[in-house]
Amino acid sequence: MTASNIYESNRSCLDRKNFQKEIGGKKTDLYILRNSQGMEVAVTNYGCAILSIMVPDKAGEYANVILGHDSIDHVINSPEPFLNTTIGRYGNRIAKGHFTLYGEEHQLAINNGPNSLHGGPTGFHTKVWDAVQPNPTTVIFNYTSADGEEGFPGNLEVEMTYRLEEDINALVIEYRATTDKATVVNLTNHGFFNLSGIASPTPTVLNHSISINADFYVPIDEVSIPTGEILKVEGTPMDFRTPHTIGERIDEPFQQLINGAGYDHCYVLNKTEAGELSQAATYTDPASGRMMEVFTTENGIQLYTGNWLNGFTGAHGATYPARSAVCFEAQCFPDTPNKPHFPSAVLLPGDEYQQVTIYKFSVTEQ
Repeated sequence: MTASNIYESNRSCLDRKNFQKEIGGKKTDLYILRNSQGMEVAVTNYGCAILSIMVPDKAGEYANVILGHDSIDHVINSPEPFLNTTIGRYGNRIAKGHFTLYGEEHQLAINNGPNSLHGGPTGFHTKVWDAVQPNPTTVIFNYTSADGEEGFPGNLEVEMTYRLEEDINALVIEYRATTDKATVVNLTNHGFFNLSGIASPTPTVLNHSISINADFYVPIDEVSIPTGEILKVEGTPMDFRTPHTIGERIDEPFQQLINGAGYDHCYVLNKTEAGELSQAATYTDPASGRMMEVFTTENGIQLYTGNWLNGFTGAHGATYPARSAVCFEAQCFPDTPNKPHFPSAVLLPGDEYQQVTIYKFSVTEQ
């Protein structure tokens, strides 16, 4: 299939013209990735947002399994500004938007109660990235974050690669970054997944099953900042070492679930060594038979159950109510710059930030 034909007949039914716009002198566009298995992923270079992931169910029927938008204006003006975007310079929260690095204080924008969230209101999710598509399965994004942008120190050069595997249905996201000054970096993708397939109204994920390869999690206070503790999941509703449906315990009167209005917590992934690429989570929809496995080199993964989705309209008129998606955000722990006993998120000149996260799709055994 030629490059032009893939846009005319993409499974996602997205019109490329709806994603072509000039913003601040840079052009946005639509990019379609497809492998030999028939899996298709649509993305835009605005925030590196994923627009659709088309994979089959147990009957071979394709559907989009990620909440998305069908125009660049919808992406820009989304009530959920982080929907499926690349998050940076620091994913998750930093308490009061303040941290000290090598004796120098830094103040970030406050955009989530008293805290800084996901790099601030004009973080990486709002940037038009340079993009090149070298082949049908790959797109490479680049962005330079200037020293002082959103309060973060150092000029940060970031490269991200979205790539489909050919022999399996897997989306690989590779991150690289370098800096000219000591800084903190915590990049992630904020994909909102629903393996039932996006429809209107979009069904909840409460009857979907997940497991997480973690014996410990990071508890939070009433404004979702880590308390500094690392607690066992054992004996609590936070325990997903064996599969449980998302809705099974989400409304229990457990203080952590109250603090997060559901699941919105970082899990400490079981690793034999730091930086190894290992399985972090498994997510299954029993009705469609679709399964997603998450692998990452990161030491943490944020489980978020779409608690604050408010029913806004997304792609092709679908609506996205509360708990109609689940997120698995591979990352460092929240507020790490203020928690020196957490694994460091500091990047120094001469070093390179690297991360690999894989979302692998299949169907369960019949």
